[in-house]
Amino acid sequence: MITRRFLAPLPVSFFLFLFLFAGVFAQASPAKLTFRRVFPSSTPEFIEISVRDDSDAATYEIRQLSDDPGASPFQVGAPLRAKMFALAADLHHFQNLDLDVHRKIANLGEKTFSWEQGVEKHQVKFNYTLNTSAAQLLQIFEGLARQQEHFDLLTRRLRYDRLGINDALLDLESDLNRGLLPEPQRLVPLLDQIGADEKLVQIARERARNLADRIRHPR
Repeated sequence: MITRRFLAPLPVSFFLFLFLFAGVFAQASPAKLTFRRVFPSSTPEFIEISVRDDSDAATYEIRQLSDDPGASPFQVGAPLRAKMFALAADLHHFQNLDLDVHRKIANLGEKTFSWEQGVEKHQVKFNYTLNTSAAQLLQIFEGLARQQEHFDLLTRRLRYDRLGINDALLDLESDLNRGLLPEPQRLVPLLDQIGADEKLVQIARERARNLADRIRHPR
């Protein structure tokens, strides 16, 4: 005689425990916020920046589409990151979100916000948005990209084109005047280096010192 053995059904409380455990695990995992912009025939054509909620360590990639891909490290401070993640929370971490205006306007590049935490992943793509929180987050990300472009350009000029330093500083000053740089203090050590370099023309050294002083002591 063949007997059959049946497993007793698992209690509902067991599944509730697994659900709560998964939620706690997801909350304990660091969250990552990523912005990508792809805009062919512009300069740059490709921007991608990723920040984490638990670390200043971030990555950026700014290049033409024909260039070799590869992210580089940089730093984003806790106060700015907190603002960015708060804006992402306002946008429900991009879950089931439609940001695009869906109007006939010029192509401004495909933009993507992505959110990752544990196994949870959401993203939204748009060309142009009127959503206030999304526009603020976009401004921060694009400002970080612009800020890093200034840093990289000044570093290259300092190494390979010292006569071009002053023009690069003028571009930086223009963006600083317009308030486009989210963390200009990141540039101060490099500006100090330029200001103290006696091999550079005096006008560039003076401009670098003035910019560093403005950033240190904002009005």
